Formats: sequence, structure tokens, C-alpha cells
Amino acid sequence: MEGSDRVKKTAHAGKERYFLLDGFRGLAIVNMIAFHFLFDYYVIFGRNVNWWKLPGVRVWQNYICMSFILLSGFVWKWGRKSNLKRGIFLNVCGLVISLVTYIAVPDSAVWFGILNFIGCAVLILIPLDKVLKKVPVLPGILACLLLFVLFYDAQHGYISFVTIKISELPRVLYDIKVLAPLGFPGPGFSSGDYFPIIPWIFLYITGYELVSVFERHESWKQAAKRKIPVLSWMGQKSIWIYLIHQPLCMAICMLLFNK
Repeated sequence: MEGSDRVKKTAHAGKERYFLLDGFRGLAIVNMIAFHFLFDYYVIFGRNVNWWKLPGVRVWQNYICMSFILLSGFVWKWGRKSNLKRGIFLNVCGLVISLVTYIAVPDSAVWFGILNFIGCAVLILIPLDKVLKKVPVLPGILACLLLFVLFYDAQHGYISFVTIKISELPRVLYDIKVLAPLGFPGPGFSSGDYFPIIPWIFLYITGYELVSVFERHESWKQAAKRKIPVLSWMGQKSIWIYLIHQPLCMAICMLLFNK
């Protein structure tokens, strides 16, 4: 998610706005709304509590999340002057969601969800920016993708490559509760939406590196100025849509199915 209303230059390079990027974010928003509506219908309202475990559903979920994270990393450089405010704002929004879900649905409360992750990633890249600018683009992208794959199962206690378990991680990491946001949740930890720093920061940095490839192609930049009706507008309002969509989905489900 991005706080694009708070940061007018999120999808800008100079004075130009790349509306196509807003459109991609808007498409991710539409997918997210559809996903959460079906999740509420099948899981929250008990139609099929195993729905979200279906392989196709998990692929869909990962596509949505990866879209937001890659896009956020992609536009980071264009918001340098306001990234501090944006990172803090997104973290505050994430904490509000944690508080609301803890009160409303304590069994499915959100702890360190996607807003908190992106907010932290925005802040983490502020000191890392100078270092990352010195890394060659292609090796940087490949290294980040490899690290993302290797540490994808870190929250489960091990390093792996796709389905091959490579090494167990030190159990002491999971005994320190404050390390859960980093990617080492301890026994009993649960969250309705959990995006720890590891491995997702590597995907975020991949997006950060990809913008350098994009900026080398003038034809790509010209194409990216095109608007996608409705979707580009939704992409610009993404943070607000994100904050209100789940209560609306729940309300609709209650009206239609809670009889």
C-alpha cells in the first residue's frame, strides 16, 4: 500500500506522473477487495474455513501482496523528500489497524501487517539508499530475489530454496518476542496479516532496483504516462481504500449472509 494522497510525487519523476503505475496499484486494490470479500464470506462467515488454504487462493494472495510491495519499492526514489513522513504515516495507519482488529476480532488481530511492513521498509531505505546506489543494478536484483527465496520460510524456522530445506535457523531468535516484526515469531504468535521485515525487505529492494532499469528506457516512460480509467484513480487513493474496504466488506457480508 502507498499513502499516495499524502505524497503527491509518489509516482512522479520530476513533474511527470506515471499514471500507469497508479493503474497497476489500482488493479492490485481491486484484487485485494475481491480477495478479502471472499475471505470474509468463506472463512469469517464459515462457508468454507479451508478456502484460504487452497493452492490457487494462496497464489492469488501472494500476487496481491507482492504487487504492492514491488510497486512501493519501485517508487521509493521519487519520494525521497517525503519518505520520512510517509514511512511514519503508514506505520501509524498500521498501528490503528492493529488496535481496531484487536478490539473487534481479537482472534484475528493484525500484528505487523502490510502497512507496518511498507512503512518500516520506507524508513529502512533512507539510510540504505546511499549504499544501494553503489550496487550494480542487475547483480543487486538477482541477489535480492535469491535472498527473498532463501528466507521465505524464515518465520517457520529455516532457510530453504523453493521446497528444499537448507538449514535450521537458531531457535533463540524465536524466543525473543520483540524479533517477531523482523521475521522470527515465537511460539503462540499469530496475526491476521503478517509481513515481517525478513524476507519481504528483499522484494521491496528489488522494486527499488527495478526503477533504475525503467528509467533507462524512454519508450517505457512515455508509455507509463497513460491513464487506465478508474484504476489509475483508485491507485492514487489506495491508502484510503485500504483503510475502509475491509469494514465495508464485513458490513456487506453481514447484510447478505448473516441471517
